[in-house]
This record gives sequence, C-alpha cells and structure tokens, in this order.
Amino acid sequence: MAKPRVLVFSGYGLNCEDEVRFAFETAGGIADIVHINDLIANKKILNKYQILALPGGFSYGDDTGSGKAYANRFKNNLQDALEKFMNQDHLIIGICNGFQILTNMGLLPGALLPNIGARYLVRWVDLKIEGKSSWTKGMKTISLPIAHGEGRYIVDTGTVIAATYVKGEMCEYQNLPADPNGAEKNIAAVLGHNGRVLGMMPHPERAMFFTQLPHWPLLKEQLTRQGKKLPKEGPGLKIFENGVNYFQ
Repeated sequence: MAKPRVLVFSGYGLNCEDEVRFAFETAGGIADIVHINDLIANKKILNKYQILALPGGFSYGDDTGSGKAYANRFKNNLQDALEKFMNQDHLIIGICNGFQILTNMGLLPGALLPNIGARYLVRWVDLKIEGKSSWTKGMKTISLPIAHGEGRYIVDTGTVIAATYVKGEMCEYQNLPADPNGAEKNIAAVLGHNGRVLGMMPHPERAMFFTQLPHWPLLKEQLTRQGKKLPKEGPGLKIFENGVNYFQ
C-alpha cells in the first residue's frame, strides 16, 4: 500500500516544519515542506496529499495576535481549496502556532489567548486524552513539551476536547502545576470535523525519542536495574503514527 503524503506548511515565521516533516517520515509517511505562497499560486498541489500539518513558530511575528495573519492568508486565498480537501476524508493537524492558525481560520472552535501571568512558557506537561479521534487512537495519557505565550484556550460553541492538562509524571518530577496557562477546563487540544482535525498546544514532534524525556537518565537507571529493554520511541511519535495509519 502506498505511503500517505503529508504537506507541512512553511513561511512567514513558522519554524518547526523540519521537525514535523521528520516526525511524519519517521512514522512511515512521505512529507514535503511547502511554502504557503506556492500553494496559493498552484492550489492543485493539494491533490497530492492526504494530510496537512501546520507546525509551530511565530507566524508574522505574532504581531497582530498569534496565528491571525497566517489564518487571513488562508481565508483570503485557500478557503475553497481547503473545504474541498476536507470533503475528501483527509486529516489536518495544527501544533502550537498551527493550532492558533486553525482557530483563527474557524476550522476549529474557540480562541487562544495570552497565558495567565503573560509569560512565555517552556516546560513539559501531562495530558489525558479525552475525545475520540484517529489522531489519538489507542492513547490514554501522554507527556509532551510546550513552548508558547498564547496558549490559554477559551471554550466556544462546538468545542470537542481532545486532551486536557492533568497532574501526572512530569508535573510530579518537575514540581509544576498541571495547567500551565490558565486554559478553560484545562484544555490542551481540541478536535473538529469528526475528529479529523486536531489542534494542540504541546509539541509531539519534540518528544519523538526516549532520550528527549527530561528524566530519561533516571528512567534508564531504573529500567536497567529491572533488566528491562530501553525504549527508543518517545510519547509523541504515536500521534504521527496514528495520522499515517489512518490511510493504511
């Protein structure tokens, strides 16, 4: 069976496209980085792909609010092409700034506002998977890193929760509160279009391998004492594998 193809957006301050492409390719897909201007110039490019990924970054410097300017380029130039793409049973994921873009486009409900305390936060969080989705299939809990200044999710009509912040292994290890940004209902990720669109503030592409975990030396010592094999995969890889496996 042919590998599904993934279009990873770039341009105007998105800066995690290489990591997201690597994540999808590690998961078994074929991923290309495409500048949004190239897609606007030739909308037929979309016909080659089954998954769209909007990575993290600081599109347009977040000068008018996180994700707003990039979302406007979508709405003004690619709205019809995107609706056609979604009608073909395809998948979309937006990570951090990509999540902010999806909410500003109206492809996902709600809004993402500045963190409580108005601080940019970089840390790990623990998540409980709530909603049913092809993206989160087979997952119950997961720990991932965050890096954002506007991640406080505000609930709107139609919000379907994908994951919530909870007090888990990473919070205990780092002595940190569960909800890092004051999100309503502790929401870290939401779903749209019957679970085919996922928007999330944490970065799964930064937790692809066991050695990316902040406490991996301690885990390595514990597993070695127990005579257990050290894992290679990190918790974030499963999300990308689920996206790829949807088409296989």
